[in-house]
Amino acid sequence: MNFLIVGLGNIGLEYDATRHNIGFDVADAFVIKHGGSFALDRHAFKAEVKWKGKKFIVIKPTTYMNLSGKAVKYWLDKEKIPLENMLVLVDDLALPLGTLRVRGAGSDAGHNGLKNIQLLLQTDAYPRLRFGIGANFPKGKQVDFVIGKWTPSELHIVKDNVLKSVDIIESWAAQGISKTMTLYNK
Repeated sequence: MNFLIVGLGNIGLEYDATRHNIGFDVADAFVIKHGGSFALDRHAFKAEVKWKGKKFIVIKPTTYMNLSGKAVKYWLDKEKIPLENMLVLVDDLALPLGTLRVRGAGSDAGHNGLKNIQLLLQTDAYPRLRFGIGANFPKGKQVDFVIGKWTPSELHIVKDNVLKSVDIIESWAAQGISKTMTLYNK
């Protein structure tokens, strides 16, 4: 059984360790845990790892956040992976820092990466793991906040949730979306 894990983020050193790149960070943690490594491929950095008889194609799109759908569609089609076997890892302003939510479908909630994926796939019916980054910014400063670095006081929460996100990916692949939602959505 094959799975596609999509970490959303932006390429470039200026975006490393920013809130908007948490999808990349979770993808990295999953691949490192399972002994893989990323290499540049079509529209994405790509890794392949195996776990419990399952193959995971893990991508970090090189198309930048707003065009993430291009990489997602390419890899779904190339690997012939059904939508229900794709999990998108994404930052979420609407969730407080420290909150993780697994969903089987849903709106883009204004997130440009999800919006582009939905546009190119012509559906919002795909699993996603939303990583809460909070909304602790003054009016008009949303962009600065999401592409800003984590504060020292946030880092321990972020590191814990990255590890928990890896557990969620494994649960989703082994037990399905419903059981994983029951276990982790609190």
